[in-house]
Amino acid sequence: MSTEEDAKWLQWVTHQFETIAGKDGEINLQEFKAALNVKESFFAERFFTLFDSDGSGTITLQELRDALTLLIHGDPMDKLKFLFQVYDVDGSGSIDADELRTVRQSCMRESAISRPEEKLDQLTLALFESADKDCNGAITFDELRDELQRFPGVMENLTISAAHWLTPPASRPPRRRARPLTSAYWHNHHRHLLCLAVSAGLHVLLFALAAHAHRALGPSVMVAKGCGQCLNFDCSFIAVLMLRRGLTWLRATWLAQVLPLDQNIHFHQLMGYVVALSLVHTVAHVVNLVLQAQSEASPFRFWELLLTTRPGIGWVHGLASPTSVALLLLLLLVLACSSSCIRSSGHFGVFYWTHLSYLPMWILLILHGPNFWKWLLVPGILFFLEKIVGLAMSRMAAVCIVEANLLPSKVTHLLIERPPLFHYRPGNYLYLNVPSIARYEWHPFTISSAPEQKDTIWLHVRSEGQWTNRLYDSFMTSRPMDCGSKQLSRSLRKRRSQRRPQVSEMSSENHLFCNIKCYIDGPYGTPTRRIFASEHVVLIGAGIGITPFASILQSIMHRHQKRKHICPSCQHSWMDSIQDEDMKLHKVDFIWINRDQRSFEWFVSLLIKLEMDQAEMTQEGPFLELHMYMTSALGKNDMKAIGLQMALDLLAKKEKKDSITGLQTRTQPGQPDWNKVFQKVAAEKKGKGQVFFCGSPALAKVLKGHCEQFGFKFFQENF
Repeated sequence: MSTEEDAKWLQWVTHQFETIAGKDGEINLQEFKAALNVKESFFAERFFTLFDSDGSGTITLQELRDALTLLIHGDPMDKLKFLFQVYDVDGSGSIDADELRTVRQSCMRESAISRPEEKLDQLTLALFESADKDCNGAITFDELRDELQRFPGVMENLTISAAHWLTPPASRPPRRRARPLTSAYWHNHHRHLLCLAVSAGLHVLLFALAAHAHRALGPSVMVAKGCGQCLNFDCSFIAVLMLRRGLTWLRATWLAQVLPLDQNIHFHQLMGYVVALSLVHTVAHVVNLVLQAQSEASPFRFWELLLTTRPGIGWVHGLASPTSVALLLLLLLVLACSSSCIRSSGHFGVFYWTHLSYLPMWILLILHGPNFWKWLLVPGILFFLEKIVGLAMSRMAAVCIVEANLLPSKVTHLLIERPPLFHYRPGNYLYLNVPSIARYEWHPFTISSAPEQKDTIWLHVRSEGQWTNRLYDSFMTSRPMDCGSKQLSRSLRKRRSQRRPQVSEMSSENHLFCNIKCYIDGPYGTPTRRIFASEHVVLIGAGIGITPFASILQSIMHRHQKRKHICPSCQHSWMDSIQDEDMKLHKVDFIWINRDQRSFEWFVSLLIKLEMDQAEMTQEGPFLELHMYMTSALGKNDMKAIGLQMALDLLAKKEKKDSITGLQTRTQPGQPDWNKVFQKVAAEKKGKGQVFFCGSPALAKVLKGHCEQFGFKFFQENF
């Protein structure tokens, strides 16, 4: 630190001390624990003991300054000595196996990692045997120092992180914001921006033409007619944006390269805000009605002009004014019930039933405006044709949920029998209706099985709303559910005959064979269709956002294996370098980010199988590279986790698999360093990089900014 920085740091420490200590000017153990905000009190107690140099049971400001000065300004040996003293619980001058086990157990609790007792012993012995060079049953300071030096970066991280929990937070650099004028931004958003520009230009043109045609009637009528013409277009074209079957078909044509089909929901939401134009349209007409009511020639009062049919305003029995009030109220209701706060709170039924008001709204619009039926004719026919076809296909024959797995974090894994004519692509989604849960509700879910799996369709449903919670609870509370003995035997034989890998090794009480009637509607396309036409893709799933990539990864490996050839004479194997039209991939990086350890159980067996399949392929460099991240785990730069992460590394090298997931890929603690991730992708030069993401919108914004910085195309999964 410079002199100025050192002075600011001492001022910050003094302020923090005074805040924690209160009136007595000293910090006791309980105040110290609260200040550190650690999950495991072991570390707080050890740190407190070492900070309390005089053993008085409290820490003074001078003791705190001395300890922090040593940790921040001291030499590496002094800092290592502090770490050694934390591990040396009994103060004997060496660390025995029991002390190391106690520390390791506290590290695991601090990182929210749960392992059986025997695994904890294995981790302890792995680090202890590696550090105890003379095999005397204790680790000395020199042995701990030598062990730390074997792990690159640990010594440096220790010097930074030893006092990390009591140092002032570093000032964060301003987050890089996407600049619309940059080439990278234009590269990722040009179709979206062009459609917005065309839409804005069309609205201006429609407004100008309608206003010009009624210029003789005054400004208020001109504004009302201009807005009304824009509303004619918006209220009819909004239906086109939700033609899911039509949009899925368009994804397979050249128009997918021109139109922003992935942004259909975004444009649908934008057009939903036509309520602003409706307000302007209504206010302009109200102004005109006020002027008419004030005119001596008018026999009607204002409220009669606004709410009754007596004045005869409109082309159908004078219904223009009453229908305008009803339409405005309906638009406000739909807009309010479509807000994110309603949908995110789990009240999907409110959103769903209010959205069905599009039928009375279209009827009212036809009665309200003389030209609206002309605008609605083609979009309305297409919309109702799609609805009729979808209803006929989904209700033609019911299918059955034959199996259900209750997975961690209230995730329900459904296995649904696959209809003979149900053809889908990796990453597609469908709508599911379970009459026993809710007769009229249809909910979209990504298909997590590969198309090559012929007999069943996999869905992974996370319980986040009323319907999904009722689905999970129905399996939880009524086991077995509608399952006779013959149905159980038939399902068991079917399951064994398929010989597919299980998603996770669940206990028998969480695995149910059943025969529950349901209906499916789909499949529908997503941005993931572009994956197979890409050269180097980065698939990023956050939590349950892995579901589209589970299907994609299975299909990718299946197609990749088709290129494998084996010589019948010498059994030599090689990969065909010729790319087909549907599969041009050179490299796939899959990144899965989870909050806790148990979430990895959703698809860990599938990932293990993918690793085994790839191990059988002899090629230069991995085609599929997995990257696992656990955000609740503390990294090596945190003093409370250095020993644990070192032990996990040692055990992973010894057993050739990760202790958390069982994969060969080591699970990394914390969040990914996205700069390093994308730098690595760019440096590999496997082709044009494209990033596909499914997860939280907040992380999507971060990833989008990095993709624009590195010139990668970014695609986000939307429903």
